Amino acid sequence: MKHMRNISGTLGIFVLAGSLLIGCSSSASQATTATSSEASQKSQTRPYTDYLGHAGNIPVSPSRIIYSGETFGDMLALGVKPIGGFGYTNQIFEDQLHDVENVGFPVNLEKVLELQPDLIIHANTEEKEYEQLAKIAPTVIFDTFAPLEERMTQLGNILGKQETATKWLADYKRKSEEMWKKLKESGIMKEGETASVFTYYPGDRLFVMARTGLSQVIYDTNGFKPTAPIQEILDAQKGFELISVERLPEIAGDRIFILNTASEEAEKSTQELLKSRIWKDLPAVKNGYVYFIDIEKSSSDATTREWLLQKIPEMLAK
Repeated sequence: MKHMRNISGTLGIFVLAGSLLIGCSSSASQATTATSSEASQKSQTRPYTDYLGHAGNIPVSPSRIIYSGETFGDMLALGVKPIGGFGYTNQIFEDQLHDVENVGFPVNLEKVLELQPDLIIHANTEEKEYEQLAKIAPTVIFDTFAPLEERMTQLGNILGKQETATKWLADYKRKSEEMWKKLKESGIMKEGETASVFTYYPGDRLFVMARTGLSQVIYDTNGFKPTAPIQEILDAQKGFELISVERLPEIAGDRIFILNTASEEAEKSTQELLKSRIWKDLPAVKNGYVYFIDIEKSSSDATTREWLLQKIPEMLAK
C-alpha cells in the first residue's frame, strides 16, 4: 500500500511537472506569437499620398520618426516623440527634447542616415531634398502652415493615432472657446477687434505673419480678425509677407503683437521701429495695445497652443 502511495505521488509529480511544462510552453508560444505579431505590424506598410502628390508606402506603425518642421509640438500632443528634429531651442516643450537628435536645417542627410528612421515627416517643399530623403526612408511632405485641425487630423492618419487626434482637437476647441468667451465677457476684448503680428528678421526685414505661428492662434473663429491687407495674405495661402515700415498704418490692427527674436540685428531694427513717428502714431500704440512675446514661444503647434490659451489672457490683461 505504501508502495502504491509512492507510485501515485511520483505520478502526481510527473503530471504536475508536465502541466507546468505545457503551461510554460503555451505562455512562451503566446509571447512569441505576440512578439512576432508586433514585429509584423511594425514591418507592414500602407499606401499614402502627401499633399504635394508624392505617392508611396509608409509604415503602419512607425517607431523611428524624424519630424523636420515648425510644428514639432503637434507630435508631442499626440504622445509621439520623434527621434530627430531640426533643433528647437527656447520652446515651451524644450525640456522634452533631451533625447531628440538635431538633424539640422537644411537637413543633414548623413545625420538622417545615421539615425535609421522608418519614417520622415518633412516640411520643406524642395523637390530635390524630398528625393534625397526618400532614398533613406519613406518620406511625407507635410504642410506645417495648414490649420491646426487639418494638421492634427493628417498626423493622426499618418501615425495611426486617429482617435488621439480627434480627442485632442475636441478638448482644445472647448478650451479655446472658453478662453475667447471669458475675454469678451470680462470686457478685455471687444467683438470684431482686429489684430496683427509683426517680427523683424536680420537684414532690417519686417514681416507681417499670416498662416504661421501666433497668427493661427489669434485668428481663431472666436478670436481677433485680420485687417484687410492681412486677409489678402491669408487668402494667398502665405505664411508671412515682407513689408515696408511705411505700410504699417494700413496693415496694423487694433492690437499689435511683436515677436522678439534672438538676433541682435533684428532686435536693433525693432528698437528703431519703436522710436519712429510712424509707429508712435498707430492707434494700437496710442491705446497701449501692443504686446511682446518671444518668437519661439509663439508657435502654432498643438503643445504651444495649449500654453498660449493661458498666456494670451495674461498678455491682454496687462
